[in-house]
Amino acid sequence: MMNRIKNSFNTLKEKGEMGIIPYLTVGFPSIEDTMNMVPALAEGGADIIELGVPYSDPLADGTTIQRSSFQALLNGVNLKKCLDVCKDLRLNGLTTPLVLMGYYNPILRFGLKEFALSCKENGVDGIIVPDLPFEESWPLKKECQENEISFIPLLAPTSTDIRIEKTCQNADGFIYCVSLTGVTGARQEMGSSVPEFINRVKKYAKVPIAIGFGISQRQHVESLSTIANAAVVGSALIDTIEKTPTPDRREVVKSFISDLKGRS
Repeated sequence: MMNRIKNSFNTLKEKGEMGIIPYLTVGFPSIEDTMNMVPALAEGGADIIELGVPYSDPLADGTTIQRSSFQALLNGVNLKKCLDVCKDLRLNGLTTPLVLMGYYNPILRFGLKEFALSCKENGVDGIIVPDLPFEESWPLKKECQENEISFIPLLAPTSTDIRIEKTCQNADGFIYCVSLTGVTGARQEMGSSVPEFINRVKKYAKVPIAIGFGISQRQHVESLSTIANAAVVGSALIDTIEKTPTPDRREVVKSFISDLKGRS
């Protein structure tokens, strides 16, 4: 199953394109919206889709994704429902790679073995756990490996070269590089230190590199295209959804991704 991620990056390399990985919180504004918008993201050109598991204390996220997570929790969305959504998306014909982004406590409570197996059974290709330190990640990573689920690590500009090297040795799918020292949220400009940080990671990386946090427009994607393989866009997409009436959301998110891909 993890071949979907690998195949996506291989296709991007053949085309000479920068990948776009949009983020949506499952159940925001509703489960129905999620089911409608995810296929639209794929139609717009999304290369991988990251689905956020709502959580009451999303410590890596800024106010925009916090709001979306809070709304999803009010809608009764939990980890089990997120896995059900992935299953339904696959049954409806979605072939784009799916990555779940969730905090560790719900996964631990669900059961590591049960979670990894459920990911495999429901069409999940990879997972990101932002609050799970590298030193404590092996039990979950082991279960993911046994079920062919990519365990995608995060690195920050504050990561030491030693930590970067160790993380890259065990990276699978791709490496998620955080572009700044802070939380998620759309920014007008990318930090000037990003190229230097990515070059440090490239010395050790054996899989593609995706950059996230703060990316909100086509200019950002273009500026990163010479140093990374993909850009993750979350808060800017959530902001757009919040401002869009329900009947128009499908077409708006499709256009949003097409713009980032430079297709419009």
